[in-house]
Amino acid sequence: MVKSATLSVAQAIVAAVKDPELPSITIEELGILRDVRMDGDTVVVSITPTYSGCPAMDVITEDIVAALRSHFFESRVETVLSPAWTTDWLSPSAREKLRQEGVAAPGQSMCPVCDSENVRTVSEFGSVACQALHACISCGEPFSYFKPLR
Repeated sequence: MVKSATLSVAQAIVAAVKDPELPSITIEELGILRDVRMDGDTVVVSITPTYSGCPAMDVITEDIVAALRSHFFESRVETVLSPAWTTDWLSPSAREKLRQEGVAAPGQSMCPVCDSENVRTVSEFGSVACQALHACISCGEPFSYFKPLR
């Protein structure tokens, strides 16, 4: 009973860790949190990068370890590469938070400001590697588009 309660607390702590590039979204909502389990007295966390070489992974790992340490947990973070992360793993709440921040979610080629589908790609490269820069022809607003990965 104590071990399952401990695991539940550890899972909640890890699930609340934010993505450093999308700070309103947790790693659970982003879909990169794969598993939280106990190995003796150590919390073992498995995460998957959004893409190969994602620079946020080191920060996310440090944040997980720090969050668990602040609650007196020893931890180990493992990177799981297979199956590869896909934008299909974004939760509905993550997609809504992206929209609220002016970022179009993958598969939604519409302006997050005015909901127009009359948009164009300005650049395939955005402020972070997983985003492109689009612009709305209807309202004129530029916005980030979260590139689909499948």
